[in-house]
Amino acid sequence: MSALITSLIERRGQIKAGLDELLAAPTAEARDLNPAEAETFNATVAEIRALDDRITELTDQAERDRKATETARKFALAGEHRSPADLNVVEPQVYRSGAGGASYFKDLYQATRKGEHAAAERLRRNDKMVAEARAISTVNGGGGEFVPPMWLEESFVKFVRPGRVTANLCVQGEIPAGTDSLNIPKIASGTAVAPQGAQNSGIQQTDITTTSISASVNTVAGGQTISMQLVQQSPLNVDDIILEDLAADYAMKLDAGQVLGGTGTGGTAMGLLNLAGTISVTWTQATPALGGPGGLYSKVANAIQLINTSRFQTPTAIVMHPRRWWWAVAQSDSQGRPLVVPNAGHPMNNLASMDSIDAEGPVGTMLGLPVYVDPNLPTNLGAGTNQDPIMIGRFRDYYLWEGDIRAEAFEQTYAQNLSLFVRLYSYVAFQGARYLSSTAIITGTGAVTPAF
Repeated sequence: MSALITSLIERRGQIKAGLDELLAAPTAEARDLNPAEAETFNATVAEIRALDDRITELTDQAERDRKATETARKFALAGEHRSPADLNVVEPQVYRSGAGGASYFKDLYQATRKGEHAAAERLRRNDKMVAEARAISTVNGGGGEFVPPMWLEESFVKFVRPGRVTANLCVQGEIPAGTDSLNIPKIASGTAVAPQGAQNSGIQQTDITTTSISASVNTVAGGQTISMQLVQQSPLNVDDIILEDLAADYAMKLDAGQVLGGTGTGGTAMGLLNLAGTISVTWTQATPALGGPGGLYSKVANAIQLINTSRFQTPTAIVMHPRRWWWAVAQSDSQGRPLVVPNAGHPMNNLASMDSIDAEGPVGTMLGLPVYVDPNLPTNLGAGTNQDPIMIGRFRDYYLWEGDIRAEAFEQTYAQNLSLFVRLYSYVAFQGARYLSSTAIITGTGAVTPAF
């Protein structure tokens, strides 16, 4: 819970920095906010208040848990004869990464294939702890299927390489049971109004028409064959290596192969980069530049105004490849002054500001929008197969659903080699076409491999 609170506080700081930047120009110009700025301001303030409420809620709960644990231990040490159910003692995680933790794979094999009671009991305690922590049902069925430990669940979000930056910006949801497709209602054409010609005369009446768009439920899975000696005799938990590596690849494939580059075929969703009908902005420069006429800055501004004038809402983020962001950071004006400078220095007359040097995730702002770098963006587009796209989007319009992560272990067909096959899989669905005008993609000769 401490890690969650810390991440929320960090997120709040990032949003607050964006709010301060939004207010900088109106404050300097001694004017009120324009309509677009006011909308962004109201949405940002609402998001900060929601984060404040959540941080307060989690902080209060953490304090209550701490006091309950101290009270339980005090009564236990005092020797009072109470049943275990009367004491609210926080039990350490059954499975945890690193030395000293029980092997999840070993227990999975021993319980489901060998019927070992102690291993099955540890799995049941783990399932109960995960269910209480996530407050959802963890019953997935039979056949040796159990809920992976909490440290693995955290790895799917936190300890991934190269991460799921764009996927995490989307609206998150859970895959409902018993379906292979999610349908979203959509208004095809709306109602209409018109001036009434005269009193008591007929008024405009135009019927609304509706349609729907669907998101197929796809499976993302991976497995590994392990020697039984490694599972049963190794002093180290093989879980640390295999599960985290599968988690890393899951994150990368979800981000790159579903949300960004999915083609809608071969078990993938239709990714944002392949959607037909999105806004296309061409950046054509023989010598790419950040500022000046035809530079990237003007192209990003054009993309923003195109979303504003067709979606009638404000985009929420800019996503680019790390090489493109650091190329922008390296640019300078005719006097050798950098055009992107650290935000901590309270810069003036800069085209963008830099908040961090992270390899992925939020790194700064441009034109009032947060900039995220995502290494999963392709760098082989265009005629020369050397272009990387820059994406401006209203990520509140993109929906991503994920199911429970599931794990299984199998000895069959591997017994002659004294091996065990373990696999992890999850169901995912993505829909980025609710509003095609929510997405603008910048490509062109200006986006070729940057020179530093």
